Amino acid sequence: MLNLVAINSGVLLSIRTQPGSSKNRIIGEYGGRLKLAVTAAPEKGKANKAVIELLADTLRIHESSIHIISGESSRDKRVLIEGFILKDLKSLLSQQV
Repeated sequence: MLNLVAINSGVLLSIRTQPGSSKNRIIGEYGGRLKLAVTAAPEKGKANKAVIELLADTLRIHESSIHIISGESSRDKRVLIEGFILKDLKSLLSQQV
């Protein structure tokens, strides 16, 4: 089960990234985190940008609504998705996982 936390401004989502993949995609649930694969290398913020783009495309929201709040230089990250309620995010992600 994904680790999602509702807060006033949106939802916190724990993710696990796999940079340097052959394509950008959502792999599935990994230890309570959403596992994402991105083609970008983990250098100069390229993989973080790719993660934000993938989430924005998947959730059909603007990239500015997604913020990495911890783990910028780690594979394990906490992401704030603004403007979403927990129920809606769970529903959208369950269709992807």
